[in-house]
Amino acid sequence: MTTIRLTAAQAMFRFLCNQYNEDGDPFIAGIWAIFGHGNVSGIGEALHGLRDDFITYRGHNEQTMAHAAIAYTKQLGRKRAMAVTSSIGPGATNMVTAAALAHVNRLPVLFIPGDVFANRGPDPVLQQIEDFNDGTISANDCFKPVSKYFDRITRPEQLLTALPRAFATMTDPADCGPVTLAFCQDVQSEAYDWPTRFFEPRTWRFRRTAPDDFELEQVTKVIANAKNPVIVAGGGVHFSGACDELISFAEKHNIPVVESQAGKSALPWDHPLNMGSVGVTGTAAANVICADADVVIGIGTRFQDFTTGSWTLFTNKERQLISINVAAYDAMKRGALPLLADAKIGMEHLSKSLGVYKGSQISASIKQEWFAAVDPLCAMPSDETALPTDSQVIGAVQRSSHNDTTVMSAAGTMPGELHKLWKSPRAGGYHMEYGYSCMGYEVAGAMGIKMAQPERDVICMVGDGSYMMANSELATAAMLDVSFTIVLTDNRGYGCINRLQMNTGGAEFNNMIAHSKTNTDKWIDFTANAASLGATSVKVSTIAELEEALEERTKICGPYVIVIDTDPYPSTPDGGHFWDVTVPEVSTRNEIRTARQAYEKAIKERNTL
Repeated sequence: MTTIRLTAAQAMFRFLCNQYNEDGDPFIAGIWAIFGHGNVSGIGEALHGLRDDFITYRGHNEQTMAHAAIAYTKQLGRKRAMAVTSSIGPGATNMVTAAALAHVNRLPVLFIPGDVFANRGPDPVLQQIEDFNDGTISANDCFKPVSKYFDRITRPEQLLTALPRAFATMTDPADCGPVTLAFCQDVQSEAYDWPTRFFEPRTWRFRRTAPDDFELEQVTKVIANAKNPVIVAGGGVHFSGACDELISFAEKHNIPVVESQAGKSALPWDHPLNMGSVGVTGTAAANVICADADVVIGIGTRFQDFTTGSWTLFTNKERQLISINVAAYDAMKRGALPLLADAKIGMEHLSKSLGVYKGSQISASIKQEWFAAVDPLCAMPSDETALPTDSQVIGAVQRSSHNDTTVMSAAGTMPGELHKLWKSPRAGGYHMEYGYSCMGYEVAGAMGIKMAQPERDVICMVGDGSYMMANSELATAAMLDVSFTIVLTDNRGYGCINRLQMNTGGAEFNNMIAHSKTNTDKWIDFTANAASLGATSVKVSTIAELEEALEERTKICGPYVIVIDTDPYPSTPDGGHFWDVTVPEVSTRNEIRTARQAYEKAIKERNTL
């Protein structure tokens, strides 16, 4: 057997360089790194040796550089991924939030945090937490519940099995998610005689699971007897590359489609069968159809509470839930009739099995009425002296967008408003991290999207709250000349949660700057802040000025930040649905008692479904 002597870290990255996807591209497109004492020597030296073959990106925050990696793989439909490395201690635990985000969204990321010394010679090493009852525990054990595969590398030769397992997880459509290889810092630098065949090129593919014949027969019978079926399109449609198949399936069988946050843009917004967003942030058209549906066909969705209106949306007493999903966990939720299959292959088999079946005719007026109600909310305001609303800002961005625009966000007001109002002309035009709804994803995520698809016109919609949570990767984008646009809506606080507080009977408290223990005369100059990080920035006062500023984005290299003050109170009044947010049973305030009565009524109605 031919061998080559390398350190464990050198072997790891040589292995990564030789793992490819079906398109012939390296599956791991590079690594984000912030070095510390736990990874600078072993991993740092290994990456330096491969610097011409394997790109190392320098980030400014461990969590946000991981967000960039997550957005990268999400935008590419999981065809490629990135690795992220940190030192031990706070550098590692900073990434745990990002690992949770990737886990919820079923997205592949390779986390390589440094770990304590396997030989325990210098214990307790700097940043070692020291569990008093278990000598094997380090801070990296925090990754276990938020990783699809976790391993601690305490001997070099363990990589011979750990790395193939990591790639098997990241490229498995059903088990896909983040992998954590906690790499003991002394082991990184230890040498081993590696079999050269370990570094031979390998191609990894996402298998396409065909449906079981029995499940296919069951599902076919149920749909064939349906009068008012509806399709709930989830993120699995995008990951499967099945948007064209969804259109063909819906058209052949005349079944309307509603879209979750992850599924939005699976159909062009103006397709006759696309009824728009569903659930808590859904259109009136979509939610009315779902309420009447006797068969609900989920395709690649995990049926999150926002999608189902906390399971109050599907009110037809006779309704049957069907779930087409690669993951048995999701396919079996809520007593659904499962069709365990890849979305693309599953729809092809199901369509053939259904033959000439067609659902009931859907009135076009229901969709027309929706747009008649909300389009005026997005129009140019007649009074430019009033503070703009979020819907008016969205309208301006929409008018400035084109076929290659991708709008993205993650938390706060924008996810709900964009889900209802944004009109996506094609797949990939809407990128929303709403599985974990993580504040701080936006800036780094926009950078990751642009790195994944440089031809895209990426526009990040973010509020002042999320921007303040994590904006340091603006500097990274500026240094890398990654060009994207940020529309920063400044409503001086957490406007979305303030409205939720009010809607559940609460008094305005601690969400807006005006209602907190804060000197309201001191506020942030976001234009100056963005400029200090290397971005081109401008402050606008009106929607007309916003549109003018947006037209300048093609002339600007690097990140471009447009700041606009907005009104924190208005939101789209049309559409929407119940969301289970508990209200206190006891309060001295009448508003709370009234809200509690409404809440108990909604819960009672749900329990009778």
